[in-house]
Amino acid sequence: MRVTSELFVSALVRRIFSENGFAAVTRKGNAEAGAILIVVDRLDGTFDFYSPAPQAFFDNDAGQGDGGRLFEKTLEAAAREAVDKRLESEARMDPDFWVVDIEAEAGNVELPTAEPLHPRNPADDFFRL
Repeated sequence: MRVTSELFVSALVRRIFSENGFAAVTRKGNAEAGAILIVVDRLDGTFDFYSPAPQAFFDNDAGQGDGGRLFEKTLEAAAREAVDKRLESEARMDPDFWVVDIEAEAGNVELPTAEPLHPRNPADDFFRL
């Protein structure tokens, strides 16, 4: 069962704080079904960016223990400008999304991430924004 965006974000922020980390909701979206984007500050001047994993790429049981939400890392050790560009692009397509900022040294944060059923071809990302 998929939990609401608001509940998932609240639980994520509480979990990060319980692990002596820092997390903040920097943008609130639709409480029921807004997309959740996660920005991880690696504390070295670079950032990781997680977006919702395309559900069509994964089996139906994936993410059932994670509130029905899985993420994929779409940027790794990127400059803040690249992250901001992604957020601006998302806002043009669908302004009703959440952004959670997390501080994690070297990007060490446990998130429910999905691995594709079939390995990805790097050429598939050529036109991906």
